[in-house]
Amino acid sequence: MEFATGFGWTRLPMLAAAFILGSVLTVSAQIIPPFSPGPAAAPDEAETAEAPDVNDPDVLIGIDVDKLDWGQLAIDAGTLNDIVAAKKRAQAAAKDGLNWATNANGNGSSAVTVKQSVSSFWDARIGADMTVTSEPRTMSELLAQKATNGGNVPQSSGSAWAAATAPGAGAIWDKTAVEARVDPGAEQSKLGASLTKSVPLSGDTSLTLQNGYSVNQQGTTALPGVGGHVTRNYETDQSAKVTLTDTGTSITAGQSLSTTEDKWLRKIGAEQKLFDNVTVSGSVGETSQGAINKSLTAGFKKSW
Repeated sequence: MEFATGFGWTRLPMLAAAFILGSVLTVSAQIIPPFSPGPAAAPDEAETAEAPDVNDPDVLIGIDVDKLDWGQLAIDAGTLNDIVAAKKRAQAAAKDGLNWATNANGNGSSAVTVKQSVSSFWDARIGADMTVTSEPRTMSELLAQKATNGGNVPQSSGSAWAAATAPGAGAIWDKTAVEARVDPGAEQSKLGASLTKSVPLSGDTSLTLQNGYSVNQQGTTALPGVGGHVTRNYETDQSAKVTLTDTGTSITAGQSLSTTEDKWLRKIGAEQKLFDNVTVSGSVGETSQGAINKSLTAGFKKSW
């Protein structure tokens, strides 16, 4: 038995070639070669897309075009620079404004600190440190405040201060720091200054020498029949600090003398940086009573 077709064997190669050519053309039309621009829109389609619709609202209704001030668009480069400079000054003023910080104390009061930069040339700053207490609203809050404050109700207090850091005097010292503090409530005031000199010992070791001087003034309130008086205490301290940058270790040795004491009080301490923002420090020092004062503290500090 024989099967016959209407195409014949001679037409099969032609049909196969036509099928393969059609497949290649279809795949080529679907694949976009890399870095080749997409197909451009037809001119008629672009014009149709950009042409406004007759039903769109007229944005110039009620506006007299002849009275528009087109001069507002005439901004030269100098005016643009003034605008940018004014923006920078506004940002700097906001940055140098009052800086507030609040921390809650265990006795129910809050420690409030406010400071502001006065001059960037000498790094001059002014501020105030305050302890603000809240009035107890219930008897249980009153008893809790007395229990955490030794049986007394905590009182609000505060002190104002001013500080400045200035350059030194050539090779004698590197930095000069001056600080003044006044506490009206306790009738106390302090004026101090310190001179600092840093000397590199090696690539990762440095020595910092510091001399400090201060005057502490204490006043007493005048009572009926008894006049108030003011006492002053002069203090001086000297310290040397060796810092090892690679290990994050610093060792400090110093001594202090005041007019209320008859001898130098010596102190030695060390600080070790464990990892980022975490340090452990300890110190051993003499006291005026002859006993040894020892302390060991750990601290975490983060600025943002």
